[in-house]
Amino acid sequence: MSENKTKPTAITPADFIASVEHDGRREDAKTLLDLFERMTGWKAKMWGPSIIGFGEYHYKYDSGREGDFLATGFSPRKANLSIYIMPGYQDYEGILARLGKHKHGKSCLYVNKLADIDLDVLEELVKAGLDDLSKKYPVKPS
Repeated sequence: MSENKTKPTAITPADFIASVEHDGRREDAKTLLDLFERMTGWKAKMWGPSIIGFGEYHYKYDSGREGDFLATGFSPRKANLSIYIMPGYQDYEGILARLGKHKHGKSCLYVNKLADIDLDVLEELVKAGLDDLSKKYPVKPS
């Protein structure tokens, strides 16, 4: 069984954000850090070299694969801001319709800049994702 490659690191989220080259992306990351810490009540932790995560859970799939992963989080990537909702975005079309300009994959939301979206709706979306994740796996603070 392969091991999860994305694991917690010793880098502080503040140091990582300070290293983001794009000024707008760095400022948006600071805003997201504050938003996620306020709404979850959890301290941020780096997962891998570029994901800022909040909370964590232990998963076990029917295949036998298991591991630990962040419950929610974000990454200020070069192309966009990536926001992670671990249960996936498939059941949140009503919330997503009110969010603003975005794209999404299975468990990743892509936003060019925070000015394109409604942050109150983003908070609602993250809370819904955490609630749904908590129904499947015990989520603990980071």
